[in-house]
Amino acid sequence: MLYLVGLGLGDVKDITVKGLEVVKSCSRVYLEAYTSILTTGGKEALEEYYGRELIIADRDLVELKADEILKEADTSDVAFLVVGDPFGATTHSDLVMRAVHAGISYRVVHNASIMNAVGCCGLQLYSFGETVSIVFWADDWRPESFYDKIKKNRSMGLHSLCLLDIKVKEQSIENLMRGKQVYEPPRFMSVSQAAQQLLDIIQKRREEGEEPGLSEDMVCVGMARVGAEDQMIRTATLRQLGSCDLGPPLHSLIVTGRLHPLEVDMLRLSAAPEALAHLEVMDSSTYTS
Repeated sequence: MLYLVGLGLGDVKDITVKGLEVVKSCSRVYLEAYTSILTTGGKEALEEYYGRELIIADRDLVELKADEILKEADTSDVAFLVVGDPFGATTHSDLVMRAVHAGISYRVVHNASIMNAVGCCGLQLYSFGETVSIVFWADDWRPESFYDKIKKNRSMGLHSLCLLDIKVKEQSIENLMRGKQVYEPPRFMSVSQAAQQLLDIIQKRREEGEEPGLSEDMVCVGMARVGAEDQMIRTATLRQLGSCDLGPPLHSLIVTGRLHPLEVDMLRLSAAPEALAHLEVMDSSTYTS
């Protein structure tokens, strides 16, 4: 049996009782280590709490060498641990399909993920549109597709949950070309970096004579380390979030759409002064931009 086990968002104790029982009973236990991280505690802390050795599963292992994970899973139990919920990333659906095609049974032990825990900021989950991934820009690569998705959500009055880029076990172009197995330090996009990229696109589109669809003064929510004891929620304008420090990762950004009066009341609890002023003048029956 292949078990896909969600670990939740905060720390080592967020695993479910069912998930912990699976971990303790399996012959091999893999820890997926590239789509997300626990906000507190790494591999060593997990091993101490579970009483089990964990095998790190990086992107190459999961996407290119999945047969190693599935080896003998038809005759013994193998666990694949994922921060959040197992299906928070499409990669894990691919692993399930590989298991099915190999005649291996699988079970899923679900857990909380940012996709539903985001409701802690006070926005109603059914008012969210398509989830958006914001990627790190490079000098020669500055995609804007995430901006257009946010713009589309907002035009329909829907909120946008923006998942921010994570770079783990990445190689520089130089080392990649030389075949050197040297990896760059991990990088985790912050709310301020994501906000600044959006601000840059707004300015660029104005300069090109286009209606940007988003504005520097729209109300957004920055979230950091959701599920941990030191989680932070900051409701502010996009401009404010561009220079806001929410501390260590992981971060998420929400661009609000049309707001229900109850959502406005909830957002006031974490609102910066400038954002508070915008919330107080909103007409929730017509607000879309």
